[in-house]
Amino acid sequence: MTKKLSALIEDAGYTVSRGPLQADITSLVYDSRKSVAGSLFVAMPGAKADGTAYIPQAVENGAVAVVAEKEVDLPEGVSLILADDSREALARLSAAWFSHPADKIKVIGITGTKGKTTTTYMIKSILENAGRKVGLIGTIEAIIGDKHIPSLNTTPESYIVQEYLSQMVDKGIEIAVMEVSSQALKLHRVSGMTFEIGIFTNISPDHIGPAEHKDFAEYLYCKSLLFRQCRHGIFNADDKELEEILKGHTCTVNTYAIENDADFKAEDIRLVHRPGYLGVDYRVSGRENFPVTIDVPGRFSVYNSLCAIAVCHFFGVEASAMQKALKAARVKGRIEMIHVSDDFALMIDYAHNAMALESLLSTIREYNPGRIVTVFGCGGNRSKLRRYEMGEVSGRLSDFTIITSDNPRFEKPLDIIKDIETGIKKTDGKYIEIPDRKEAIRYAIENGQKGDVIILAGKGHEDYQEIKGVKHPMDERVLIKEVLEELKG
Repeated sequence: MTKKLSALIEDAGYTVSRGPLQADITSLVYDSRKSVAGSLFVAMPGAKADGTAYIPQAVENGAVAVVAEKEVDLPEGVSLILADDSREALARLSAAWFSHPADKIKVIGITGTKGKTTTTYMIKSILENAGRKVGLIGTIEAIIGDKHIPSLNTTPESYIVQEYLSQMVDKGIEIAVMEVSSQALKLHRVSGMTFEIGIFTNISPDHIGPAEHKDFAEYLYCKSLLFRQCRHGIFNADDKELEEILKGHTCTVNTYAIENDADFKAEDIRLVHRPGYLGVDYRVSGRENFPVTIDVPGRFSVYNSLCAIAVCHFFGVEASAMQKALKAARVKGRIEMIHVSDDFALMIDYAHNAMALESLLSTIREYNPGRIVTVFGCGGNRSKLRRYEMGEVSGRLSDFTIITSDNPRFEKPLDIIKDIETGIKKTDGKYIEIPDRKEAIRYAIENGQKGDVIILAGKGHEDYQEIKGVKHPMDERVLIKEVLEELKG
């Protein structure tokens, strides 16, 4: 693909500060090492280095034009485009480079502290059940037709977002559903496009620190930005920060809720607990009126499914198609129920910090299980405070904890386990330490009692264990299967 520089920058809303206008652009890059003859290089500020330092390398590799936030020295014949924000420039140029794919496909963006991943899969499931072709971009993966691409970020860099959307258009996909993180909004990864629908699930203090958001106010503001670039908005009316999220919005407003009045409301909620099974039933009222059964436990499953119903109502999906899809909806590693016994339930969940673990354990406690048995570890080369907090949460809310290994990285697993133990010792919680994760799972299953709920927390969708810089294959679903076969033998 080749585009004239003049046409590309005009389409994106920029002008050449100096240098020729008519260069043929062969690629748009933001990594100087990927620059080739005819490239347009966008120099972006990074956490550790300023992209302008790499302009000489990009030019040496063949770049004929450069985007920067300040004047820089360039060889004769190389064009300079000045931008107030080069990250936003990359987003707008990427949209132009791929001929604005978001104008050819209906894009649904979901933002919120919790529920983004599960809700994206629920929406995809219902819409596909109704015969629509749907792509997905999220924390776990991007799905484009039959292609599954593992994700590095919740929302990829803007160029990748536009590239994925372009590939979806080429595949005849009608709808794209994507997670939109606050970081993505802050760093302009979704600038230069308009979402058909923007969704707000909820917000609570998270992602606040030197490398993310300076405080909760900034975190909240960044979330709200989505609703200034979407046509229609769907909001959780039970969230106390809804008024702040709505500030400056330019979209239509539809709501869903359990407690407050809303366009889509859940009524007659019933938690369902049978040996080996956890789920929830309710009736949706308002703009839709039908009973819903979800084989995923918890009130947050009600919120996620209500949101999915609101989206699918917008697309005119029949109630029967919604019911069927919601009953079958599953998300790898997000309260993923694995049947191992008719006596007790077992689930895999990605909860890998104290807030997520507390939310999960509190949800399961509402089902009055015989015992909650929690199996978890913590990642190496990460905050020790997380270990203390997760240990304390599990000790307080579990009946029994099995402390094991997660991704030790460059730390000794036993050192991490001892840190978790420091937290759990602040409680009266009973626990055992089994460093080998497969053996920890075996112990939990072998000692499962009638009415128990066993939770494997922290790994979720991951299919590896990282030790000393090497990712070794390790999928908890495989470990469970191996344990069950060995116990049969």
